[in-house]
Amino acid sequence: MRSRWRVIAVVTVMTGAALILLMNFDSVSAQMPGFSPNQELALPYLAPVGGPSGPEAFVVRGLEPSVRTDSQGTVYVSSIRGVPGGTDLHRWYQAVDGPPNADGTLPFKYEGQPDNCGILTNGCAGNVGNTTNPGVTPGGGDVDIAVNAPAPGTNVPNLGLVSLSLAPGVTATHSTNRGDSFTVPNLVAALIPGDDRQWIDGTGSNLIYQNYHDVATFNIEVQRSNDGGQTYVNGFGEAIDPKTFAAAGNVTPTATANIAGRIQVDRSSCGTRGSLYQIFVAPDNVTENTGGMPMRSVYVGVSNDVKKGQRVFTFTDHKVFTSPAGSPGAANGTDNIFPALAVDGLGYLYAVWSDNSNIFLSSSGDQGKTWTAPVQVNQGPTVGKANVFPWVAADSNGHVVVVWLGDNTVGNSNDRATLEPGHPASQGAACSSGNTCMQEWAQWNVYMAESVNGHSSTPTFTQSETSDHVIHRGTVSTGGLGGGADRALADLFQVSLDPEHRANMAFSDDHKPHPRCSRLGSGQCGADDPRTTRLTRANFTRQLEANASIVKGGSCAAPSQFEQGEQEAGEGETQNSDGSKNDFSFLSYGSPRNGVLQYDDNSAHLHLRSSNGIASLSFSGSCGTSAGNAKVNGQSGYAFTAVACDYGSTSLDTFAISVSGPKGFTYGKTGNLSSGFVHLTP
Repeated sequence: MRSRWRVIAVVTVMTGAALILLMNFDSVSAQMPGFSPNQELALPYLAPVGGPSGPEAFVVRGLEPSVRTDSQGTVYVSSIRGVPGGTDLHRWYQAVDGPPNADGTLPFKYEGQPDNCGILTNGCAGNVGNTTNPGVTPGGGDVDIAVNAPAPGTNVPNLGLVSLSLAPGVTATHSTNRGDSFTVPNLVAALIPGDDRQWIDGTGSNLIYQNYHDVATFNIEVQRSNDGGQTYVNGFGEAIDPKTFAAAGNVTPTATANIAGRIQVDRSSCGTRGSLYQIFVAPDNVTENTGGMPMRSVYVGVSNDVKKGQRVFTFTDHKVFTSPAGSPGAANGTDNIFPALAVDGLGYLYAVWSDNSNIFLSSSGDQGKTWTAPVQVNQGPTVGKANVFPWVAADSNGHVVVVWLGDNTVGNSNDRATLEPGHPASQGAACSSGNTCMQEWAQWNVYMAESVNGHSSTPTFTQSETSDHVIHRGTVSTGGLGGGADRALADLFQVSLDPEHRANMAFSDDHKPHPRCSRLGSGQCGADDPRTTRLTRANFTRQLEANASIVKGGSCAAPSQFEQGEQEAGEGETQNSDGSKNDFSFLSYGSPRNGVLQYDDNSAHLHLRSSNGIASLSFSGSCGTSAGNAKVNGQSGYAFTAVACDYGSTSLDTFAISVSGPKGFTYGKTGNLSSGFVHLTP
């Protein structure tokens, strides 16, 4: 007897994406020359649960594709199915997978589900659709990947991957053989439980930074991995500084807070190399934040002291731009998912964002202290229509590519009444086509704009339509899981640049009816019927020739200085009377007030991280005292006071900490340093 597949509803987290959805269309638009034909990255149609014939199955989707290209030209595309469906990975490595096809498309190898390797199956490749895979994995809510430089000895770049799960938060794994196998995933890669939208970026042969939201405070937590992305315990900081937190944090239950983009490491050959940058959008001030106003300001947090090599580091935030009152950015916000940032080969920064109507870019040549006046990137027929989901990549000297989704209709991307006439959820005009309503809906395509003078005050862009067909019809939600519009394409897609300076992009596409649509959802299969279950897959296209005008030499961006004024820094171990040791690391600045502290007492199972900077810093004689709020074992509601004394010798220097918290909790330890240092600059 033939079984009938039944769709299983899937829960997702925050801005993650649900597994099952409907939508529709099929119209062709002219793709600009110079790009490979769009190729659909193959996945199984269904993921059976309980064996190859079910009795249940998840509908498999390829959403929110991340794309990276390493220094040897290997291309990786990861996508999500939604929690608990896991993630998928496709790879093209020419030496093994073969040269490009005659039409320029790439013979990708499917590498299975990295966040499933070693947990529910043995290995990765082919681990979907077999009798040993129950169709679920720990993650799948969000995914991001990062590539490192080739490792000494093997000459193979490391590949890191993180996936968002329902609990405890972030799953992490990595591969040292170009995705053919991954380490057993680490299910607790985030120090703070209750996380949202993690991103990663790598530098060197094994160093990767991860950022994510702590849902309680909505500060942007940053952790560093020194082992290629298996664990993230080698460094800690928070990207929203104390000065900015009132405008961008969860200061009240009704606060607007912020949306964070992907963290970026400066990999240039200049003096800025190794610095860390975090873009986010938020309200302009505390009044707007507490009043639930739109996120009309764009910020970038900069960490230079991350290069000191301590286990803690701070960020200083700079405002890039604030949309003026009455503008689309003030009405719609600048959070039309996601803001994005790139660093070129000379250390120049490029911030991009959308006001839902247009895409904007601003650049900085001094590590984010000052920014050029924003320029509108999108041109021609896209101007004034809905343009969302920007992403940016940069290399060389001012070579920048920006990609986004754009439609053919004036109106907010979330407005069903305007973009989806006749949709059951629309209160606008009825369509005249009955079960073929989608013929009258907004049509979406993928666009790319390229500049070779991106850090000019007036950069010029060449715009291309890189999708060779309409990829979606109707609305596109920019509200994450809280949005009321269509989330068939989820929340983002990405672009990367290869060693030859050519753009590689991957995007979600749902223009086809699902091949199993007669047995899924409503059972409808009409190409333009809103009730039809769609086939959602990651698609890939690439630039076939590099821009001949790319400038490869030039002057470096200006490095900024470390924090000045009162400072204290320290890192090391103190020894308890019972022989056990406690680890500490701190950086504190008096003007502007900023700082971060971490402390671990393994014998007491206590792990403390400061929260939202430090509240005070004072000096007396050879000692400095810092105080502030903290999280203990990932939980908020604690306060700390730390006293560090610099007597000029490690064996004489001391570190003391006292902690108070809920239900009368107290803790205190004082000890001489057994290793490390304390340095004070009153």
